[in-house]
Amino acid sequence: MGCQPLLSPCLSWKRILGIFFLPFILPNFARRIKYENNLLYARALQLQSRYNFSHLTPLQLKNRSVGLKTKSTGWTKPYFTLEGHKFLIFGGSIHYFRVPREYWQDRLLKLKACGFNTVTTYVPWNLHEPQRGKFDFSENLDLEAFVLLAAEIGLWVILRPGPYICSEIDLGGLPSWLLQDPELKLRTTSPGFLEAVDKYFDHLIPRVIPLQYSQGGPVIALQVENEYGAYAQDVKYMPYLHKTLLQRGIVELLLTSDGEKEVLKGHIKGVLATVNLKKLRKNAFSQLYEVQRGKPLLIMEFWVGWFDRWGESHHITNADNLEYNVSKLIKHEISFNLYMFHGGTNFGFMNGASYMGRHVSVVTSYDYDAVLTEAGDYTEKYFKLRKLLENVSVTPLPSLPKPTLPAVYPPVKPSLYLPLWDVLSYLNEPVKLNQPVNMENLPINNGSGQSYGFVLYETRICSGGFLWAHAHDIAEVFLNETIIGFLNEAVRGLRIPQFRDCQLLRILVENQGRINYSWKMQNEQKGLTGSVTINNITLENFTIYSLEMKTSFFERLRSATWRPVPLRYLGPAFYRGTLKAGSSPKDTFLRLQNWHYGFVFINGQNLGRYWNIGPQRTLYLPGTWLHPEDNEIIVFEKIMSGSDIQSTDKPML
Repeated sequence: MGCQPLLSPCLSWKRILGIFFLPFILPNFARRIKYENNLLYARALQLQSRYNFSHLTPLQLKNRSVGLKTKSTGWTKPYFTLEGHKFLIFGGSIHYFRVPREYWQDRLLKLKACGFNTVTTYVPWNLHEPQRGKFDFSENLDLEAFVLLAAEIGLWVILRPGPYICSEIDLGGLPSWLLQDPELKLRTTSPGFLEAVDKYFDHLIPRVIPLQYSQGGPVIALQVENEYGAYAQDVKYMPYLHKTLLQRGIVELLLTSDGEKEVLKGHIKGVLATVNLKKLRKNAFSQLYEVQRGKPLLIMEFWVGWFDRWGESHHITNADNLEYNVSKLIKHEISFNLYMFHGGTNFGFMNGASYMGRHVSVVTSYDYDAVLTEAGDYTEKYFKLRKLLENVSVTPLPSLPKPTLPAVYPPVKPSLYLPLWDVLSYLNEPVKLNQPVNMENLPINNGSGQSYGFVLYETRICSGGFLWAHAHDIAEVFLNETIIGFLNEAVRGLRIPQFRDCQLLRILVENQGRINYSWKMQNEQKGLTGSVTINNITLENFTIYSLEMKTSFFERLRSATWRPVPLRYLGPAFYRGTLKAGSSPKDTFLRLQNWHYGFVFINGQNLGRYWNIGPQRTLYLPGTWLHPEDNEIIVFEKIMSGSDIQSTDKPML
């Protein structure tokens, strides 16, 4: 028999020495294993399939017969084909409406240089039809120009035309004038809603038809609505949209997009179902397999980061995790679209909101911790993905576009100001009504009401007491020009002190962004909704001012008599100064330290909202919006101004 372990005197001196040196040997052994594992991972990337899609680009495919299709042979995994050739979609989302038009080319070139072959974009109905029957596809909303530019660069396009798009944009991309009719039900076969959708598609789809693959364009697929499985209020709605796209001449591949647990409620028979994911995990495709077999996998949104909301922390995700997950997708030949490749900015009043037990607004920056920053700069994620995609590409990737260099400008100290009350005469003619109405139902803009901005309600009162009103989203209450309190969805009443003689009650209400997700969208009317009472007595005879803050308003404001800025002013006011950009303006970020809450306008362009609760601490200012030398900067501050406006060459979050 052999020696008994541990207790035996038969242990040799070699074994004793081995036990003694074991603690010193193991760490090096572990490091060696880790090194070899990393080496094996690197070799696996090199040895996995390499792809050559260089002949499958909009520039190369002139003679076309078969667009994007799905194929299943029975003995191999299903896959996509383009012109009959096996094809994988390496897609990235860039929203043309969130990026200055002058920068579209730069962002698309960077997408191509990273190894991607497809760009995806939403189409925002609310921006393209701001008033009922009045369409805008010009300048930064020139959809066709963006799509054709993508084709010139060598990118395919997947369009997501809605009508609902979510996208953290006001009302999920639906026009606010749809909220005028209390009987109209959003995202259903409600007659009023379908009538509006049909008229919009009658205008939009003819623009898309010549952009389709079959017509020589770059559009290889279109998405039907967006994440309807999370809404699912009407089983007839999605089939109707499917039919209406086909009837208007869409012939390319159609698809739906849903969360992994909502595919069963959101898919349409005969339409390719896809999923949206934050990370790869077991059973992520289980519902997808329930509704379709023999189809290739496409992750329509693989989230590389997340959006921010005011008062919360900034979201950051790990670049190594993204690289690892994308490598797994490529290894298993799963097509994908990264959301977002480049997020851009919620300029103006574009942002949406979430319902988190209360209304919470999305911040101005749509940086999303994406592959490119809000300003289009390279990130660690970019370089990791480029290296990964370079390893699986037979042909070399395009060279990198030169990085854009931001600038720091001298601080701007506003020298002139106008209290809100001084600018009322420069607004459009006020509306006079016996009872207040919400902004969507104001009889302005050719009957389409007001979509964004502020509404000021005024009426005379002759006694104090307890004021009660429903204000959405937030209201400042004034007695003449003196602020006496705030109202919001949680605070609907406040006490007005007693006073002599009759005074002017003023209620300034702001739309902070309509909810863009969930059934709560249906009740997103803004302004005062319902009557206003003091001591249960209904107030009457209101004068209502619309503060949409359009470019035309600022043009009229130039003729106003501005006052020197006082040492201290409490209340809403406009502050004007000059930003000196030199002879060659570049991008920068504005920092409004010690300011409280408001909006910044540069040469009449609305950069968006700032708010001292964070997480966003700077506003992105595109250099292309600056003039050489002097630039007019106007800040609308709701509470009290800071001393100056500083610029920095990087964002602060």
